[in-house]
Amino acid sequence: MPTLLQRYTSQVELIKRLSAERGAEVKPVKLLAVSKTRPANDVMRLYQAGQRDFGENYLQEALQKQRCLAHLDIAWHFIGPIQSNKTRDIAHFFSWVHSVDRLKIASRLNQQRPENLPPLNICLQVNLDEEDSKSGLSLTQLDALIEPLLKMKNLRLRGLMAIPQASTDIELQRASFRRLALAQARLNKAFDLRLDTLSMGMSGDLAAAVSEGASIVRIGTAIFGARQKNTV
Repeated sequence: MPTLLQRYTSQVELIKRLSAERGAEVKPVKLLAVSKTRPANDVMRLYQAGQRDFGENYLQEALQKQRCLAHLDIAWHFIGPIQSNKTRDIAHFFSWVHSVDRLKIASRLNQQRPENLPPLNICLQVNLDEEDSKSGLSLTQLDALIEPLLKMKNLRLRGLMAIPQASTDIELQRASFRRLALAQARLNKAFDLRLDTLSMGMSGDLAAAVSEGASIVRIGTAIFGARQKNTV
């Protein structure tokens, strides 16, 4: 069985190759290592191999890891659903939030972001297929959030995030990601924005996401293996 570092290196090389195929003029795709349910020691090992961006879904688990690894210059990304009572800690201890889907959550993050920290990078989560089991805005709801968000000085709107309906058909995968990319391009034009982040693609649809313009891919299983129970 491949080791953690072997799996990680394989994903780094795959992303480099897919990025190169997309064209030299396109910025390289960033790998976000999704370390939810994995111990702090695994995060440390990947950090030592050069990884700096880590994604977490579960707040209390993430905070424990952050305490263990406070001496490292890790960029922590929150990528899970957000409850109102979690926003203060998320605003204090994360650099990115990929899963903003309500104005109320954005407002709380803005109000609770410490003034001594840079603006919190956020992505709006889109529920492309309007699945009941997933959080996120519909494509038609995006416009209503843009102007209020742009007035929040402690937030920096970077782009969109989505988890499309599961499929093993790469053409269907690409079609879903293309819809997200087109939505972002439309917002940039309609609101004169420079949104630069498409957080899309995971272990099972990485190639399709990169081919359709992903700037951040969220990879967990392909690096860490099958999910374990929450632990630090």
